[in-house]
Amino acid sequence: MTDTATPRRRTRGGGGAARRAERTAVSIETAKYIERNIPNFEVLNEEALQIIEDNAETVLAEIGVSFVDNPYALDLWREAGAEVDGERVRIPRGLARELCKTAPSTITQHARNPERSVEIGGKNLVLAPIYGPPFVRDAEGGRRYATMEDFNKFVKLGYMSKWLHHSGGTVCEPTDVPVNKRHLDMLYAHMSLSDKPFMGAVTEPSRAQDSVDMCEILFGGLNGRTVMTSLININSPMTFDAVMMGALEVYARANQACIISPFIVGGAMAPVSVAGTLTQVLAEVLAGVAYSQLVRKGAPVIMGAFVTSIDMNSGAPTFGTPEASHITYGAGQLARRLGLPYRSAGSFCGSKLPDAQAAYETANSLNMGLLSGVNFMLHSCGWLEGGLVASFEKFVMDADQLGTLHHFAKGVSMDENAQAMGALREVGPGGHFLGCEHTQANFKTAFWRSDLFDYKPFETWADEGERDTVALASARVTKLLGDYQQPHLDPSVDEALRTYVREKKESMPDAFS
Repeated sequence: MTDTATPRRRTRGGGGAARRAERTAVSIETAKYIERNIPNFEVLNEEALQIIEDNAETVLAEIGVSFVDNPYALDLWREAGAEVDGERVRIPRGLARELCKTAPSTITQHARNPERSVEIGGKNLVLAPIYGPPFVRDAEGGRRYATMEDFNKFVKLGYMSKWLHHSGGTVCEPTDVPVNKRHLDMLYAHMSLSDKPFMGAVTEPSRAQDSVDMCEILFGGLNGRTVMTSLININSPMTFDAVMMGALEVYARANQACIISPFIVGGAMAPVSVAGTLTQVLAEVLAGVAYSQLVRKGAPVIMGAFVTSIDMNSGAPTFGTPEASHITYGAGQLARRLGLPYRSAGSFCGSKLPDAQAAYETANSLNMGLLSGVNFMLHSCGWLEGGLVASFEKFVMDADQLGTLHHFAKGVSMDENAQAMGALREVGPGGHFLGCEHTQANFKTAFWRSDLFDYKPFETWADEGERDTVALASARVTKLLGDYQQPHLDPSVDEALRTYVREKKESMPDAFS
């Protein structure tokens, strides 16, 4: 990682003191979102794609999907021409796909620092951290329930990470704050401790509305801009609950982006076969995206696919498997045919520790995401124990490795400098390239280099304590948090956000369930 101490561009006023503070604020370098110059890997041929698409239409028309505890949704579907039987909605062939056509193919998510805004879709890949674990782990305290202090540390680490483009959402679940109030603290942390894009709350429709209201304050009015993404999980198989759909309805009306994502555990919540799972994923996505367009035509949405298989002996989810790769690659092809941005993959692993199992499974999952054409990768760093744990050490280990995705995605340059004919002529047979002019001109940028791994000789490594990667990562966590400097936030905006949070908290009693 390379940190820079250059003044940030001023984005808003706020008095002389605010302007002076902004002039002296530092900005941490963040790489631009990935723009692929490599082809996507496509595992399905045209015949297979057509079979899956036809089968998904059959699922919607003949089996149907359920919109539970949501009369509003049933009315919208009935008006659109679907057959509604109780809470079961059967969608005529072609209707959902036609409704999906009004969803945009690319989404600009604005950050409060315009230099951090991202483009989701096309050949782009935006990387965001882990989402949702109730537990955290670090080298000192081991595994424990997450707190708000842990949450703040993860937001700071995300802000300091060069290769992360996005601050994420519930990077861990702060269990020391009441359930009905913690979203306010989490949103304020993303807004004040980082200036990267972030995600909104989805655990209750009123919390989604709080997210929109706080963004109105942060951005001085939304004015039609998309400033949040939010994760809307489908209760697979084929069930859309009122809580998630209620949050979707709030965000769709406010023109905020929703990741509409089936939650697939093969063999438990979907068939054991790749083709059968892809059929279910497509059917669920078609119904969910179509519903967003019924709520508001043109609402920004991202096709999601969270995919894992299951260990048939223990029932535990497994990660980094070939079957999950097949599904992720295939879902990417289906997303591109729908013209939708695609969310999938991440730093997935089932390991309890940031060990060799974690590294193998994570590497498989990250590379799968890059090659499958993912546009928004949630969980790209920090994941342990099937997503139950957010690890500080693994967060920085994964964040470091995200640099390889950036460099691999550049593809192979074939310009005159890259052809290196001058170097080949200069060195000739039997020579070496270390001192040649081409090497001297290019050595600083020629190869990606980890900021975490140990490349030293054995003797130096031994003298320094024979530290393994986890020990190096623990030291890096300490360094990054020690180097952290909060990005400037206009004091009047900060005070308005604090007031909103305080008044909302005071308006309701604590609830821990």
